[in-house]
Order: sequence, then structure tokens, then C-alpha cells
Amino acid sequence: MPRAKKQVIHCFELIILNPMKIAVSGKGGSGKTVFCACLGKVLSRNQIVYMIDADPDGNLGLTLEFDEEELKKIKPICELKELIKERTQQDSLGFFLLNPEVSDMPEKYSLKKGNIYLLVLGVVKKADTGCYCPENVFLKSLISSLILDKKEAVIIDLPAGVEVLTRGTAKNVDYLYILTEPTIKSIQTAQHIEKLAIELKIPKIVFVGNKISSEHDINFINQQLKNKMNKYICFDSSLKDFEQKKISLEQTSFYQQIKNEFHKICSETN
Repeated sequence: MPRAKKQVIHCFELIILNPMKIAVSGKGGSGKTVFCACLGKVLSRNQIVYMIDADPDGNLGLTLEFDEEELKKIKPICELKELIKERTQQDSLGFFLLNPEVSDMPEKYSLKKGNIYLLVLGVVKKADTGCYCPENVFLKSLISSLILDKKEAVIIDLPAGVEVLTRGTAKNVDYLYILTEPTIKSIQTAQHIEKLAIELKIPKIVFVGNKISSEHDINFINQQLKNKMNKYICFDSSLKDFEQKKISLEQTSFYQQIKNEFHKICSETN
């Protein structure tokens, strides 16, 4: 067996033994959901992966090519009002538990396809709104449980921020990928996310430039981010064919770039 192939297999074995906890964020339209889906599909070839849709405007299930009729049946966790009230033991005075039981939620309320378990959270209110409601506490407890207690890989599609992570949980995220397009607005959002991530002490922050179509795009992002961009993904016109259901996600150039980059990392670490 060629050495490079052995290295890739060895890396997959290491990842199975040490499943990663990954969060992905970025401005809307930056491609973070497609990035999440591709990463999840690559990892799920060899292990179970919990895919968490924590973006209120997210469509992670569709991007992962789950059946549309099945997706329509999913009720976001935040809408399970009676269950949340029961688990948080909310009383008539408004008091409730801050550490509700959530360990059974991923298995009971996820949609399964192959090695991928999809869990849709729904709207998680931002911390700066001052909301300390049962729904918010319950969702944060669920995310914390997934990252801290799950032995399987976990990938979280975040909104444009990291507010859904608590400080204790954030320290146990292996990687935060921040996607950005070569535009000022997208880069400013990425910088804001980085600032929040640093405050939460997320250990590894990786900037990914997306929709790159020229050397100028690379230089532009690097100039704005002061050369912090770690990886970049070339613009992929085949994603339009995927969105129109002409091809599968695995047939897109975007997916191949993610898979090849993953294999490259495997080779470099052995």
C-alpha cells in the first residue's frame, strides 16, 4: 500500500479514536452550511457524526441531502415547550433548573441517515439580549452535553456568532472554522466572530476564505485579516447544479476541495 494512502488511513483511525468537536460560523451566505455538510460527509465515511443545526436560518438538513418530507416532520428542539418545561422543572413563579437532563435528546430527536445524526435546535436567543429563559438554558445545556459528553464527532452549524456556546463548553471545541468571502462585510463579521471566540477561549480558530476566484481575492482577505487566513476554497459554479438537484454534494468541486484538504492534513500530521 502506498505510504500516502497508509497515512490517510492512519489519520482516519486517530480521528475515530479521538472524534473532533467542530464549530463553524460566518456571515450569512459565506458558505458555512455547505462547508459543514461537506465536512460531515467526509468524516461520516468512517464514524458516527452528530450534525447540529444551530442557525435559525439554517438548512443543514437539505444540504446534507436528507429527504425533504422527513425534514418537514422535524420539530426544532426549542419548540418542544412542554418537554422543556418538564425538564427544567419550571414553576409558576418562573424558577427553573439551570442544568436540565438532556443526555437522551440527541438519540430521541435526531434524524438519521447513514452515520449522520441531524439535530435541529431552532432559534437560540443571543446572550446579550439578557434572556435567561428556560428554552435558552435548555438549548445551551444540550450543546454543552454534545461537546463535553459525546464520544462521537460533533459538528455545529452556528449563526454569525458563537453566543450559543458557554465559556466552559467553548474550551472543549477542537476547531472553530470561520468562513469569509472576499468582501468587507463578510470579513468584518469574521473579525467580530473571532473577537467573541477569543473571549470564550476557543483554543483553535481557523479562517477559511471561500468563493475565491483570483489571487486578488486571496490578497484582499489576507490584507484585511492581517494574514490570518489559514485555508481557502475556490469559487465553485457546480454548487448551483447541486442546489438545482442536478448533482449530489459529493460531485461538486467544493466537496472535493474539502476532502482533499482533509487528506492533505492527514498526510502532514504523519
